[in-house]
Amino acid sequence: MSEISFEGRVVVITGAGGGLGAAYARLFAVRGAQVVVHDAGVNRDGSGGDPAPARAVAEEIMAAGGQAAYEIQNLGSKEGCEALIDSVLRRFERIDVLVHSAGLVAYDGIETTSDETWERLRAVNIDAPFWLCRAVWPHMKKMGAGRIVLTVSGYGLKAFRGSDVTAYGVGKGAQFGLMNGLAGEGMDYNIKVNAISPVAATRIFRREVGPDELRPESVAPAVVWLGSDQCTWTGKVVSAAGGRFSLGEFGAQDSIESDPYLSPEQFRDEVVQHYG
Repeated sequence: MSEISFEGRVVVITGAGGGLGAAYARLFAVRGAQVVVHDAGVNRDGSGGDPAPARAVAEEIMAAGGQAAYEIQNLGSKEGCEALIDSVLRRFERIDVLVHSAGLVAYDGIETTSDETWERLRAVNIDAPFWLCRAVWPHMKKMGAGRIVLTVSGYGLKAFRGSDVTAYGVGKGAQFGLMNGLAGEGMDYNIKVNAISPVAATRIFRREVGPDELRPESVAPAVVWLGSDQCTWTGKVVSAAGGRFSLGEFGAQDSIESDPYLSPEQFRDEVVQHYG
């Protein structure tokens, strides 16, 4: 199979001022993409705003011979999301790939998550991917092609004893639902929508790691492939952590037939016992 190339393609990556997003941006650029490095430059809690991170990554890419521009809209509002997509389309007249890597995390359980924290996380982790996808969708439909990569997490897909990132998990679970909905909508338009579930030692990672452990660069090849024309998957989740990869999607165990008017006791004795 031919080498993966993005020559003539425009790739928009949110949250690309550092960590995973920056690693994605660098690799897309190496493969010939015109990369739009987006980062609002906010703090870990979503406050503030600084254009320096996005500008620095874009300048690094250009210094290495790649093509890059940067955008700094705050994605905490519908208007900010639409402004990003509109700005890129005005400048480049196309968007071939959208990677939503921007996200916020708060280490709180459901009782200790403040209303203010919930609103910040909801805006970036739930609302922003919806508004971004809605803004770019008509353009991709008109082109008859497009690739969207969302970001999910195990915290939004399964239970972890003692979890203290419930609000964060809600946002990542929401992107799983968005992925599935758009994957279905895009089937008639060659728009493939998948998700990455990354584990990497970024600024939100809490465990101490070695210098070469869980590097963001080890996740980037999967994201670049998901953004390529060679990707025929849609509605899939790629889990990536330090060179370990797995593929997932929604699944259910085998079904069993039972009485449609069964009692709770019958449900217990037939269905619960069947699944153990």
